[in-house]
Amino acid sequence: MSQYTAVIDIGSNSVRLVIYKSRNKHEFHIAYEDKFKVRIGEGAYLRNGYLQQESMQRAYDSLQTFVLALKQYPISKIVSVATSALRDAPNQLKFIEWIKKDFHIKIEVISGKEEARLGALAALYLLPIDNAITIDIGGGSADLAIIKNSKIVDTYSLNLGTVRLKELFSQQNTSTVEINDYIQNELASLPAHFTSTNAIGIGGTARTLSKAIMYFKGSKKKNIHNFRYNIKRYQDFFEKIINSSNTLHKELKISKNRIDTISEGTLIWKNILERIEAKNVISSAVGLREGLFLEHIFKDNLKEGVTFTPLTD
Repeated sequence: MSQYTAVIDIGSNSVRLVIYKSRNKHEFHIAYEDKFKVRIGEGAYLRNGYLQQESMQRAYDSLQTFVLALKQYPISKIVSVATSALRDAPNQLKFIEWIKKDFHIKIEVISGKEEARLGALAALYLLPIDNAITIDIGGGSADLAIIKNSKIVDTYSLNLGTVRLKELFSQQNTSTVEINDYIQNELASLPAHFTSTNAIGIGGTARTLSKAIMYFKGSKKKNIHNFRYNIKRYQDFFEKIINSSNTLHKELKISKNRIDTISEGTLIWKNILERIEAKNVISSAVGLREGLFLEHIFKDNLKEGVTFTPLTD
């Protein structure tokens, strides 16, 4: 008998719902997926982290739509988490209690290190890799995990996110030099053992860049999952995206939901890759949400192997 599990991910940039269908203990796929770019963290980074009412209302409206979608499936379990914007917010309980009261959805605010671990868990079991560092750049943070000899051995979270940089710097007409200084200051806290030849790109920024590279190359591959590229070969490509206008972004078929933050995301991405001394990127179509699913539903069967069919991009 098929089992349906819903995962709700409330990020700083987007709110997402994924409903996974599993027929047995070793195979699952996506039955339904929806997302809204609500920017729940918008305005917060200039106001000591406080979530703004307008941003919370956008997230509330999106979750209301998700509740209607959930009624279309025989859901056996709902897992709902929030990441950087809520964990930084002094008024997080206002939003959490509002959602619990109106929708009966319990939101768990997870740490950056836990976010990194869950993303790495998905990559470890759903990609053919043994040694790498996963990098998940979100709206408020960049979360990294070391995978060594097929085990997650360490995690770290940096206050480097696309929306955070956009509000603190780009919208204030700050120079690229100052933005780089901020990034380097954050990266200085990353432990020295966070180095690896292979970087696994998780999350919107990494996926957007992989799609752009595939389009630039004329690749016929339809799904970014396990798409690989050499970093040195695309350094100039990254620089063009960092310094270019939205016109180039459109030419590269970058999603309209990513255009306004892709320069900041690429700048963070490029600096992290240099800091960890990576030479190759492995693209991942899975991350936090799949990690949550594995943790809650398939945990006892992971060692026996899991098969997942991601949607085409």
